[in-house]
Amino acid sequence: MNKIRGKTRPRAVEVIPQSDYCVLVTFSNKEKRQFDVKPYLDFKPYNELKNNTLFNTVKVAGLSIEWLHGQDICPDELYYNSVPVIT
Repeated sequence: MNKIRGKTRPRAVEVIPQSDYCVLVTFSNKEKRQFDVKPYLDFKPYNELKNNTLFNTVKVAGLSIEWLHGQDICPDELYYNSVPVIT
């Protein structure tokens, strides 16, 4: 876990692509959160993720997630702008 803004932010440990350009992320604190990638899709280099085959290449990389061609999401953005999923 990393200290950010006085808080301890967990790191991504698993990511599963979902329908409608969202990803389900499990963090190191066992929390599951959904992150919506749609707002990024109109901007380069994220716009190529509109291709479902490329979108589905998402994987955990370091503290966050990354796609085949190097698109990534800032770890803070990924955690603080995702919503908790109740399982």
